[in-house]
Amino acid sequence: MLSPTRELATQINDSFRAYGSFLRLRSSVIFGGVGQNPQVQALRQGVDVLVATPGRLLDLMNQGYVDLRGVEVFVLDEADRMLDMGFIHDVRKIAAQVPAKRQTLMFSATMPSEIRKLADTILRNPVSVQATPPATTVQRIDQSVYFVRQRNKPVLLAHLVNELPMSRALVFTRTKHGADRVVRQLHARGIRSEAIHGNKSQNARERALSNFRANKVPVLVATDIAARGIDIDDITHVVNFDLTHEPETYVHRIGRTGRAGASGSAVSFCDDEERENLAAIQKLIRRTIPVRNDHPVYPATEERRDHAVAAPRHPHRQQHHREAQHASRLHPAHATGSPQPARPLHPLHRRARATPGQPLRRPGSRHHRAHSHPGRR
Repeated sequence: MLSPTRELATQINDSFRAYGSFLRLRSSVIFGGVGQNPQVQALRQGVDVLVATPGRLLDLMNQGYVDLRGVEVFVLDEADRMLDMGFIHDVRKIAAQVPAKRQTLMFSATMPSEIRKLADTILRNPVSVQATPPATTVQRIDQSVYFVRQRNKPVLLAHLVNELPMSRALVFTRTKHGADRVVRQLHARGIRSEAIHGNKSQNARERALSNFRANKVPVLVATDIAARGIDIDDITHVVNFDLTHEPETYVHRIGRTGRAGASGSAVSFCDDEERENLAAIQKLIRRTIPVRNDHPVYPATEERRDHAVAAPRHPHRQQHHREAQHASRLHPAHATGSPQPARPLHPLHRRARATPGQPLRRPGSRHHRAHSHPGRR
């Protein structure tokens, strides 16, 4: 059985041991990120069920530790994630080593066209079984969306965690670095949280999941890939910190709450650049997600900065501002705002200003020469 992530492989193996505790079946799990010696020792003892991630399985096959010629059942779990993670070529290599006479099963939360093509190449006369219609969301999940600027999302998340409250929340981000950044921002606001993603070591990922299951941390921040295999009961809220560009992934995300007949809430944060993603999601699920407006008070400095970005200064004013900054560097007194002595006016300036209705003439100009020397043209 192939799975895309370590967490899912471990979960599947635990399920085999639990459900097959009274059967004479020996199962084992192998995945990367840890030493291979214990896994090799388990393989040498013989196994009936092998759960593996594609990369580590291919590595051990190349080293001669795994022989697939006796496989009778070949299973692909979370096939769509295999495709997203770039495992499709590894899957094809592994499938080529499995006997042609076998039973093949493919499981996937979503079934995009690319996975259909893969199924056509490795399955023979397949039968399709759908547990639910495509893109069906659980009715017991309360869905909502906030329109919020990207820079204000951490403030909104901290507000919701404290005010709702979110006793056990799973937060999805687009990138690994984004997940770490959200954790730092929550810690700065006194909220305990941990991140789980592909850059974390296996021990760190297992520790984060254990703390989340034990309610030691109320918030777990994850990427979509790492979230596959997170099967934790009583998740009260799913937060789409970044709206995915894949509508099917949205369905999978919010399905982490409201499981086994329980109710749950799914909250999405939508920036201006993510409105197209929201429209695609609503088209897929065939419903409009209600908009919430109970925002917290965002920092005033951020609002002023937003206003400055939205309404740039006039070019002439920008030039004047740069000249003023240059002058302040040359004359520090300008920067401190201390009064400067007024330059004495030229006598003609004083005379021009003293005469009402007369224009001010600059010394050396044509008008000045004409009036100061009437006989010269």
